[in-house]
Amino acid sequence: MLKNRLVFAIFAILILAIPGVYAIFDFFTPGPPPPTFAGIKAGYCRSEAILLDRHGNPLHELRMDPQGRRLEWVPLTQVSPALIKAVIQAEDRRFYRHQGVDWQALGGAFKNRLLSGPPRGASTITMQLTRKLAEREKIRPPKKTLKEKWRQMKAAHRLEKSWNKEEILEAYLNLISFRGELQGVAAASRGLFDKDPGGLTEAEALILAALIPSTSQSLDRIVRRAERLGQSLAATTSPAEIKALVYERIGRPYRITPQLALAPHVAGMLLKQPGAQVVSTLDRPLQEYVLTVLNRRLADSKDRNVRDGAVLVVDNASGEILAYAGNSGITASAPHVDGVRALRQAGSALKPFLYELALEKKILTAASVVEDTPLQIPTPTGLYVPENYSKDFQGQVTVRTALASSLNVPAVRTLLMLGGDAFVERLRDLGMASIQKDPDYYGYAVALGSVDISLAELVNAYRTLANAGKWNELTFLPRGQSTETRQVMDRKGAFIISTILADREARNTTFGMENVLATRFWTAVKTGTSKDMRDNWCIGYSEAYTVGVWIGNFSGEPMWNVSGVTGAAPVWHDIMNYLHRRRGSIAPQPPPGVTATFIRFRDTGETARREWFITGTEPAVPVAVHTVHEQPRIIYPAGGMIVALDPDIPEANQMISFLAQPRGAVHEWCLNQQRLPALSQQLLWRPQRGSHQLSILDKDGRILDTVSFTVR
Repeated sequence: MLKNRLVFAIFAILILAIPGVYAIFDFFTPGPPPPTFAGIKAGYCRSEAILLDRHGNPLHELRMDPQGRRLEWVPLTQVSPALIKAVIQAEDRRFYRHQGVDWQALGGAFKNRLLSGPPRGASTITMQLTRKLAEREKIRPPKKTLKEKWRQMKAAHRLEKSWNKEEILEAYLNLISFRGELQGVAAASRGLFDKDPGGLTEAEALILAALIPSTSQSLDRIVRRAERLGQSLAATTSPAEIKALVYERIGRPYRITPQLALAPHVAGMLLKQPGAQVVSTLDRPLQEYVLTVLNRRLADSKDRNVRDGAVLVVDNASGEILAYAGNSGITASAPHVDGVRALRQAGSALKPFLYELALEKKILTAASVVEDTPLQIPTPTGLYVPENYSKDFQGQVTVRTALASSLNVPAVRTLLMLGGDAFVERLRDLGMASIQKDPDYYGYAVALGSVDISLAELVNAYRTLANAGKWNELTFLPRGQSTETRQVMDRKGAFIISTILADREARNTTFGMENVLATRFWTAVKTGTSKDMRDNWCIGYSEAYTVGVWIGNFSGEPMWNVSGVTGAAPVWHDIMNYLHRRRGSIAPQPPPGVTATFIRFRDTGETARREWFITGTEPAVPVAVHTVHEQPRIIYPAGGMIVALDPDIPEANQMISFLAQPRGAVHEWCLNQQRLPALSQQLLWRPQRGSHQLSILDKDGRILDTVSFTVR
């Protein structure tokens, strides 16, 4: 009895002494001034960084801080009244009546301790907030000592004199931890209940308030706390409902669905710091449209074993990337794979650069006639036999038709004239840094796109054609007016190639007159399909934009019956139409040094037409243009070949055939520096054991080609 009286006496003294204690706070124990509410709010840093588009619109949010999960700062007016009511009831019932310290609660806690009763908390919301602010400012480690408690009481009193109650409560809800790493009411509400704080129900509010004392308490303890809190508030939510919700929502790993997830790969490249907001060159409406079109096309192509795709859209003048879809998003077979930067076989998409180099070096013109006939090229590993996509041959065709209709054999013949080294070097000059091996490694198939390159590299190469041969890097960040460029291609050759890629009639041989490559405004476009139908491309440009599309499977599985105009081209067509819904596109003007001449053809079935030439390469008279053959070369035996004599056949009866191309040409043969008597395209020779050097000579005795081989 005496003990109880003593406790009540002490408690009464504390209550009566409150004004004096506040005076001590104010005059005898001065401390640092509290931070301002505006300063705390401005310094709040969410764990995510935000990617913005070129107009400042949010595009993507990406978590950057692994230590905690914080979302946007939520104003008190956007928090559910049920949660505010539950938090105040659970943590500080007299919140609106005290000045930072609840002396009544403090006395009750002191009483329980003296009487060995159950422990009772006495920290107010304001005191808890000052503790969080100290942690935030790293003033001192948050030790639970009497000295630390006294510091909190002083700081809480000063904070109450500087902030109003709404500011204190708003900061508290945004800074406290609720569950695990979830910090702040936005992260807790979205992570646990997948909704914004303003939409929390009474049951959800009770559960969140029950989480505050300990972020790692057991589910049963959360249920008990929430039930008691509901009873104290006379809540309508039943205990069964609370328990079911706790086990359903709190008993599973949390997941925060990003509110913005339109450009994950770009966000990964540009966002580096938590809370950062980075302005990119992307355009949000275009990005959304690109993803919609890509997903729609992939859905329509599922029956052809097509699961993945990627799209890149760039501005021709600046090189700024306007849309970047590394894949189709959640529908992709591998959402983390970036299809814009993944290396894939380019197929026929490389042919424009092969023909441009041949025009530039004046080996060919757009009117030159090349053979689209069966071709066999011996190599050290066997015969290389290129075929057209249609499995047939057109005979004599012009370069314009061969490129626009994407014929394979003429492209290989062009490579034979040009040389593989020169072509591979040009591709590297165009920024295709992924092509690193020696040209011999790629062989003759490089003319048909056997090299692995990325969509980003390919799109920028086509953009170089659109910019009359000038190249510079693509960019995700606004670069302004000045940008360093270099002239990679001859502008005259680039212009002529653009006229070919825009020629609907010239592509009629393979694609027909009406197809998705044709637009109502000027565009130049090329498709490509890699070996075994594993990759399908469509890349093209207008006056202002270059658009590239890849369709395929990230796993490398082949597609089924997908061609250039049924795979990537429809996506390209829709995006081009969207880009030009309010603007036109006109054909480029011919640069100086380009001449237009009327041509009639005798060797082909092509109609007479007005053709573009690099000045000086046009024919003297507007009559049939002669067939152009590849550089004379020995095709058998191949260089480095080892010929083994058959021991079952007498050596006198064994012969080796010397064979040269092009077909129909007559050459003089030279073996081991000794001229052979016959002038012919093909020559039979009785083999002799040893190492040999074989050459062909022109009529003036100049060596045209040489190979070495061995007979054993």
